[in-house]
Amino acid sequence: MCGRFALFTPIPELTNKVGAVMSERNIRPRYNVAPGTWIASIRQASEDSAPTLEEMWWGFRPSWAKGKGTQPINARVETVATNNFFKSAFANHRCLVLADGWYEWIKNTSPKQPHYLCRRDREPLYFAAIYAEREDGRLVCAILTEPARGSAIDVHDRMPLILNDDSLASWLAPDLTNKETIRHLVGHIDGDLIEHWPVSTAVNKPSEGQGDELINPL
Repeated sequence: MCGRFALFTPIPELTNKVGAVMSERNIRPRYNVAPGTWIASIRQASEDSAPTLEEMWWGFRPSWAKGKGTQPINARVETVATNNFFKSAFANHRCLVLADGWYEWIKNTSPKQPHYLCRRDREPLYFAAIYAEREDGRLVCAILTEPARGSAIDVHDRMPLILNDDSLASWLAPDLTNKETIRHLVGHIDGDLIEHWPVSTAVNKPSEGQGDELINPL
């Protein structure tokens, strides 16, 4: 799964890669982004418009759900195109969630031991995600996950779907709605690019004021 991540690369460096329009809102570095908060995302609302930087609520509950049920933070790549809760968003409302790395926890440790996972070359990450409008018109999202690959397998059996650079434009393209076409055009980064290390258990409880000490190796 993907339940916590970090984002500290300056936003213009991330938006430039996909030609996204910056918002006037300042997005500060965050080293322990948790579900149920507003997160930095990129979407392309129409074929005729450029991608835009948006803040979306991390917890997927579309307006048609009428405020009922859970707010899943992840959607599985194996079923996102067929699951009734997600399939419309997969076909029509795909977005990118921006990150530098994410956290997972080693099972059966006490206290729970977090590991920080990122690219070996420290390049930022573009998580594949889907979005929808909630009842008040604001946007909500869920991050796609896939079976863990590379060294990520050491920590958890799932990981976020991290898109390679060649896939970013296709993932955002609103005119692509056929699931097989999308799957053909979109690919993930090589699993060998991923590395991880144990970090402070302070990650276990997100709070204001947490900084880059969270990603320092133990």
